[in-house]
Amino acid sequence: MSGTSLDGVDAAGIETDGVAVGAAGPTVTIPFPPELRARTRAILDRAGSLSLPGDDPELLAVERDLTLLHVAAVRALDWPAELIGFHGQTILHRPAERRSWQIGDAGLLALETGVPVVHDFRSADLAAGGEGAPLVPVFHQALVRGMARPLAVLNIGGVANVSLIGADGALLACDVGPGNALLDDWAMRHTGVPCDRDGALARAGRVDAAVLARLMGDPFFARPAPKSLDRLAFHRAMDLLALLSPADGAATLAAFTVRAVASLPLPFQPCRWLVCGGGRHNPVLMDGLRETLGAAVAPVEAVGWDGDALEAQCFGFLAARAVRGLPLSFPGTTGAGRPVSGGRVEQRGLPVAATRVLARLRQG
Repeated sequence: MSGTSLDGVDAAGIETDGVAVGAAGPTVTIPFPPELRARTRAILDRAGSLSLPGDDPELLAVERDLTLLHVAAVRALDWPAELIGFHGQTILHRPAERRSWQIGDAGLLALETGVPVVHDFRSADLAAGGEGAPLVPVFHQALVRGMARPLAVLNIGGVANVSLIGADGALLACDVGPGNALLDDWAMRHTGVPCDRDGALARAGRVDAAVLARLMGDPFFARPAPKSLDRLAFHRAMDLLALLSPADGAATLAAFTVRAVASLPLPFQPCRWLVCGGGRHNPVLMDGLRETLGAAVAPVEAVGWDGDALEAQCFGFLAARAVRGLPLSFPGTTGAGRPVSGGRVEQRGLPVAATRVLARLRQG
């Protein structure tokens, strides 16, 4: 998994048939080299401004370099995978236009690893009228079996999304707000560090209530769920922060993330919020959530999950579902008109043994 935070590639092994979640395998994170992070961010900005053709030489070069980083991550696991789920790097997400663009060469990844690769997880949902995101809720639903419900699983990555699992197992989900993206960009601009480490910058500042109110006035928050966001959806917010000090800007952006989560109309009150993604490492965000949500809030490690590996594990789970034709998304998670499977399998050039494994996996 290479997420919207642009901080690195996470790889994780998982034993699953796409329905039940078995043992977790090894995990590894390979950080983006600073030069690749800068190049990827430049590509993301160009995609957002619609000035990026699909055959752009730098786009293709970045795609290859990102894919090779994924190859290195799979090799570093040193684990006998039978199937790889490859999300790719999102550079544009515009569901209203039925478009979500992930770059990454699945053929190169399959060839270099010798393992079938499932990719392109979002297109089928978009074609069925869905938002194409979030896709993690069905994995969260599988993980929480046997736990007290209703509960919420909140992922604070570059964008924040929530999975709501009802007492009866009902599954609802949506993106809820900016997550870490704006705060990361603000910290990079003012400190040269690509995140507000330990919330130190935000804790040193004061929230500007007027700016926060204007941020919360974005039309996104009036839309009903399910709904989803592009990483740059709130990037114009930087203009509203221009007159604030670095610390006050960070405090206001942290409050924006918290307020976005707290403002979500809920069909039921979760008894517990489990938080994953990089945001769970930020004490300012976690303290803010505890103060505003009116329920217990804890990092997912409290229930034995690995919050740094969860999304990578998820796409292994989704890959197994995809080859079996099981739904990846549902009307309550993406707004699609029906449960939708998805994903495409890349197996060209693989050994016969790998294709036999794929046939067995398809049979469940």
